[in-house]
Amino acid sequence: MRLHKDRYDLRKRINGRDVSIYGAFPAGVTLTLEVYIPRNVGASDPILWLWRDNCSAAEYPLIWKRLEDSRDYYTAELPLDEIGLYFYRITYGSTKGEQSFPNQRDGGDIFQLTVHAPDFDTPKWLRGGIMYQIFPDRFCRAGNHQVREGAYLDSDWDNSIPQYGEYPGAPVANNVFFGGDLEGIASKLDYIASLGVSCIYLNPIFEAASNHRYDTGDFEHVDPLLGGDSALDLLLDEAKKRGIRVILDGVFNHTGADSRYFNRFGRYDSLGAYQSKTSPYAEWYSFKNYPDDYDCWWGVKVLPSINEASSSYREYICGEDGIARQYLRRGISGWRLDVADELPDDFVRELRAAVKAENPDALLLGEVWEDASNKIAYDIRREYLLGGELDSVMNYPLKDAVINFVLRKDSDNLSRVSRCLYEHYPKCVSDVLMNFLGTHDTERILTILGGSPAGDRTNAELSSARMTEGERSLGIARLKLAWLLLSTLPGVPCIYYGDEAGMEGYRDPFNRLPYPWDREEASLVDWFRMIGCIRREEKTFAEGDFRVIAAKDGFFAFKRDKLTVAVNAGDTPITCPINGTKRELIAKRRISENVTIEPLSGVILK
Repeated sequence: MRLHKDRYDLRKRINGRDVSIYGAFPAGVTLTLEVYIPRNVGASDPILWLWRDNCSAAEYPLIWKRLEDSRDYYTAELPLDEIGLYFYRITYGSTKGEQSFPNQRDGGDIFQLTVHAPDFDTPKWLRGGIMYQIFPDRFCRAGNHQVREGAYLDSDWDNSIPQYGEYPGAPVANNVFFGGDLEGIASKLDYIASLGVSCIYLNPIFEAASNHRYDTGDFEHVDPLLGGDSALDLLLDEAKKRGIRVILDGVFNHTGADSRYFNRFGRYDSLGAYQSKTSPYAEWYSFKNYPDDYDCWWGVKVLPSINEASSSYREYICGEDGIARQYLRRGISGWRLDVADELPDDFVRELRAAVKAENPDALLLGEVWEDASNKIAYDIRREYLLGGELDSVMNYPLKDAVINFVLRKDSDNLSRVSRCLYEHYPKCVSDVLMNFLGTHDTERILTILGGSPAGDRTNAELSSARMTEGERSLGIARLKLAWLLLSTLPGVPCIYYGDEAGMEGYRDPFNRLPYPWDREEASLVDWFRMIGCIRREEKTFAEGDFRVIAAKDGFFAFKRDKLTVAVNAGDTPITCPINGTKRELIAKRRISENVTIEPLSGVILK
């Protein structure tokens, strides 16, 4: 029968070193499992079953060593010779001889081991830093660029509302621009740097018909409305002077129908796949009934899907003179892959090879919404984090757990999710995870934490909905707590432009309003700056270990090496004993014996 995890203690060692907090290891090591089973459990002749993904289980009898504090102490040696995903379970009694198990966590009885390439590492420049995500059309307008034919420029930066559909998912032209540009971003780099930011992530900047630019028109040129190619060079030069890196959004799963490659509307001087079967881009797309019935992203006709198996497309993106390497040569520091789980593994591997060949220190970060270590997409177990594909992913599971903790005081869920993620991911991945509270795809975090739910309100109602003074006050207090927590957990916290300024807004497009220059929520900006300063000063946040030490009723505390972080999402103060005298980094004070943590606040003890 199964031996449930609550009935025993388990420790892991490699060469005598305790690695119990980890669950991802380089291939070629031997993992020693130490199992402590209370004698009164009656687990005679326990067996550890280890199986690789989609393979039969191997049987490892647990070797009894001694009786220790009324517990039987057993060990097993597990050679982790091959790269891949493994699972293990401990059984005893009637299950002896069982040869296979489901490849998933099952009621806490099944554990995962991630075995990655021995030489797998991730860019060290990102560790300990802070990211800043910018939706280019909405951050800052510095130039006076002309919109293309059929598009419109909204000159009222401070008061207008973006276009919206009659209902969620309704077609929207997205052809109204606010005129934010790369020169504008460059002009605000000192402000961005003041937040402690070390890396800017830009939503798509390539020439496109829409204001979101996920419908790429031409990968080879920066959109003229953003200032064109010279504006990118300016931004990269100015960012480098301030020690800030820039990564771009790589939308390689689809293009725009209005593009030099598809050219459905004949706006480009190329021979597009829609126009002729003899087009040099014809094999990039899949047609069911030429030319109007073609595969497109989630049924959106303006986003024809790419056939990533096309050799000419792969050469165009991944070749020596391909798009990926071109922009790295110009000075970007990496790529964020849009809808990474819709890109085949072999394409991602080829892209990684190209990126690392051009710059071994470049970042390849994927949009994955689940635990990326065991993600199954289109019935295929993905291999993102085994050393041959991605460096990092967007940490959606942690976002959800942090928000749930702050709103509902669910300490247990936060503890479970954070421990599971950092156990499943290679340590080098955990150190560069993109941790965030909101993006261009989610409601504004301030609205989530303080406002009323969107419910069944129409887009027209949501377009004019604003938080009350009381909702904003509560939301700000909760956001400060959430940002403190997110910034001290393993990974790299990412600010979605304007969250630090108190921007609010419901679903797309109301989460994409122009930045409120000179109307920022000063207390929030100051808080983000202060947390950024602490991260710069404390190198532990770059690579320090992580261990949960308390999680109950809205209280959560953990260790990062010699630092202790404790947060209180509850309604009453919590007093905790401490050993000796500690320095509290937020209030900059020394504390002895006890520390009292007020509601919606936290401490960092050193």
